[in-house]
Amino acid sequence: MNATVEVTLRKTTGSSEARRLRRGGLVPAILYGHKEPCVGLVAKRDALHAVIRHGSRIVQLDGAVKTAALIRDLQWDTFGIEPLHVDFLRVSAKDLVRIKVPVELKGDSPGHRAGGIVNLVLHEIELECKADQVPERVLVSIGHLELGHALKVKDLELPGGARAVLDGEDAVVTCMLPTRKGAEEAAPVVEPEVIGRKPGGEDAKEEAGGE
Repeated sequence: MNATVEVTLRKTTGSSEARRLRRGGLVPAILYGHKEPCVGLVAKRDALHAVIRHGSRIVQLDGAVKTAALIRDLQWDTFGIEPLHVDFLRVSAKDLVRIKVPVELKGDSPGHRAGGIVNLVLHEIELECKADQVPERVLVSIGHLELGHALKVKDLELPGGARAVLDGEDAVVTCMLPTRKGAEEAAPVVEPEVIGRKPGGEDAKEEAGGE
């Protein structure tokens, strides 16, 4: 069952109004798709947090509009803590959608044990899949990643029905010996953040043309 998010119509627009809504625990949103008019909406921040914690990508909007929707884009504050704006895309279960999902590593690389540095090159990957089959993340097993080797897009085990939009030869993760400079600057592999989390300034959406 899809998570439910209650929404109300957004009557006014603009940066100052968006900030006022956020101070009140609300998040500006927009609903589009299926060749229907765009609708400005407002959702409760707590409700969005709950949806995100459960890894939901398809939600049931209730209140001012009633439809199934894909969380197409979610903009976060500079610290990646509070959602600032959400884009909802109208969908039906069997619609084909393109969506970016995080890439996460699992396992221990033998190349790393041999002194190599594991570098996650691709922190998220764009997939094409049915709306009701959008995965929370793509897991990449590095249990067989040897020193001097790489895993490419074509090597990924994607969820059933999903297709990578990127070139199959694009590197996802590598394991290489560090250069002298690289060894000094080397840091642990950083796993990607939660689904859809994109840090950005509060007014980034407005500068890009949204609220």
